[in-house]
Amino acid sequence: MRAVQFSEYGPAGVVHVAEVEEPHAGPGTIRVAVRASGLSTGEASIRSGKMRDLVPVAFPHRTGFDAAGVVDEVGDGVTGVGVGDEVFGMTATTTRGANADHAVLGAWAPKPAPWSWEEAGGAAGSVETATRVLDRLAVGAGHTVLVQGAAGAVGTVAVQLAVVRGATVIGTAGEHNHDFLRSLGAEPTTYGAGLAERVRALAPGGVDAVFDCAGGALPDLIAIAGSPARVVTIAPDRTAAALGVHLSHGVPAGDAAAAVGAADPLAVHGLALAVELAGQGRLRVPVAAAFPLTEAAAAHELSETRHARGRIVLVN
Repeated sequence: MRAVQFSEYGPAGVVHVAEVEEPHAGPGTIRVAVRASGLSTGEASIRSGKMRDLVPVAFPHRTGFDAAGVVDEVGDGVTGVGVGDEVFGMTATTTRGANADHAVLGAWAPKPAPWSWEEAGGAAGSVETATRVLDRLAVGAGHTVLVQGAAGAVGTVAVQLAVVRGATVIGTAGEHNHDFLRSLGAEPTTYGAGLAERVRALAPGGVDAVFDCAGGALPDLIAIAGSPARVVTIAPDRTAAALGVHLSHGVPAGDAAAAVGAADPLAVHGLALAVELAGQGRLRVPVAAAFPLTEAAAAHELSETRHARGRIVLVN
């Protein structure tokens, strides 16, 4: 089968499609014939080598963490899903490999009818990341949360999930994305110099939590939150640890025992909630662009511009 991989760190051009052996569903997992899969900015950072200290990889490294498709194998012990079902979810191991013709998923949920394959293919990673960080920040009703980089793949989902929790959301983005953020339920503002003053004007009572999806502004975000303990970043910012900010990047590479799987109740709950909200029209997955699997390098190039509104996906 075809799979996207790279055999060395480098620019987008190191990514290519290779013929590899098909994976198969094992105990507690399912395999899908992939219709669409996601590409994250984190994946582009891994490929470039920027995250080699945090997420080292073995070459060749197959890419892709989340996918949507049609179930064609069901592993031992799996119930409630069968061959032919349409699902979306996350890969079963830290080796990833969702950007391929077939992928083995360890956490999944039924594909919501309102979502296209492209939306479903890019949903699970953003839902899992946004849920994980909002939980760590304990965002709930009556809170005010600042989402830095709110128009990106994770930011757009984080805004919506925070609103569902009853929080007031302020989101940073370029001015051309402000109406878009309002449509998601956030009060927009621009990033850059003067951010603290702009946020203070929008939230005179202060900000309870900051979810940083963009990086590069942690001192300002800490000042806005009042404490580094109230800031979580998902950006590959090497200053985070020194500043006391938690860098959340999912399952550590090589920690197979901690890999997201069907037995992970938090992951499964997050996907199930996404299905419910999608059915109610309260959660959408903005898709910035969809590329054929064979144009994965071009998708990585777009990701590195940091100007994609929503999720970039690859389609089969």
